[in-house]
Amino acid sequence: MRNILIIGAGRSASSLIHYLLNKSEAEKLHLTIGDLSLELAQKKTLNHPNATALQFDITNDTQRQKEIQKADIVISMLPAHMHINVAQDCITYKKHLVTASYISEDMQKLDAEAKANNLIFMNEIGLDPGIDHMSAMKIIDEIRAKGGKMLLFESFCGGLVAPESDTNLWNYKFTWAPRNVVLAGQGRAAKFIQEGKYKYIPYTKLFRRTEFLAIEGYGKFEGYANRDSLKYRSVYGLDDVLTLYRGTIRRVGFSKAWNMFVQLGMTDDTYIMENSENMSFREFINSFLPYHPTDSVEIKTRLALNIEQDDIMWEKLVELDIFNPNKIVGLKEATPAQILERILAEAWALEPDDKDMIVMYHKFGYEWNGSEHQIDSKMVCIGTDQTYTAMAKTVGLPVAMAAIHILNGTIKTPGVQLPIKKEVYEPILKELESYGVTFHETELPYIGYNPDKLTVSV
Repeated sequence: MRNILIIGAGRSASSLIHYLLNKSEAEKLHLTIGDLSLELAQKKTLNHPNATALQFDITNDTQRQKEIQKADIVISMLPAHMHINVAQDCITYKKHLVTASYISEDMQKLDAEAKANNLIFMNEIGLDPGIDHMSAMKIIDEIRAKGGKMLLFESFCGGLVAPESDTNLWNYKFTWAPRNVVLAGQGRAAKFIQEGKYKYIPYTKLFRRTEFLAIEGYGKFEGYANRDSLKYRSVYGLDDVLTLYRGTIRRVGFSKAWNMFVQLGMTDDTYIMENSENMSFREFINSFLPYHPTDSVEIKTRLALNIEQDDIMWEKLVELDIFNPNKIVGLKEATPAQILERILAEAWALEPDDKDMIVMYHKFGYEWNGSEHQIDSKMVCIGTDQTYTAMAKTVGLPVAMAAIHILNGTIKTPGVQLPIKKEVYEPILKELESYGVTFHETELPYIGYNPDKLTVSV
């Protein structure tokens, strides 16, 4: 039996573990599932004879090194900043490593050692990053193979609630880390290229600069710009491309509503609010409003945001129960962002039978045989339930598939890498189709950058 050490048994690991257990007999696999919570690790074994649960403390050097030494390959589903000790141990004990996280500077520094030891450190092979890399490079490589020149690449991805479970005015529920949603876009201006010109959108304007997207059978969506669309320009070989834009997908109207929190200052994570533990939801929102001896919190909110009582934006705020004086934050020394997350986590929780949805959209513009062409590539994946979500499927399955391909020697190139090589993306994309992760590609007349698509509200 070949031992796969899986570190971290959280939400993203559900589909990954289920897949590997189903393959364990044919592939001769034994899974060691380690998590700080032994109960959670035991639950994820599904009582399968080819799985062992382990209470695992990543900070325990002796335990970590012992388990890595016994493994044939290591899958780390930990937060990105916790991978590095695992990676260093994998170098020491000559073990391959797979993660779904972005490649950090510390991870990249291990590239030479990984190559010297013929080790594969596969990163960014979940959803976004991951499936976006693979599906994009497949088309880009095909365009180049026939002699085409890339002119434009736009890419959007979003984790949403499926239509049948969409029961609130925001058309949104948390399918992944709520904190990442609350902090989205902060830290620096969004940066991208349109028609050869560098463009920047400051955080305060980010959610009012959106693009409309249409997905057949699912209606209209909007996308707002990611912080750095140019991060993968050289990686994808798109240094000369005229337009390069990456964004996040939401249902139409979400960004305009989210902008209310941004303008009030409720997404700020840089300072602690006094007495946050005993603060009510109503006191929280009132903290960002001017004092007035007679006006209610509701009136002050509408005045501050310039919205009327019959505006759908107002109804969205009311739906969150954010004006309730009896609901208590209950968080010690919390930042505004942490308190907002607490409020939203209650309002936007997935119910046990709710289904989530992943939507991904790529647009490729290219020149070939003296004329301009466009390919649209779209993927929609619907989850099964609260455990086997579309998010868990699209993050976990590529990780699991990559691990098996590495063990079987069909992925061979050593080093710290992301999945942009044909030996990686071709077999994994093909297998993902059997799990409902399918891209539909359409050839269209080339449109290029169309400023009329942008929806900018004053």
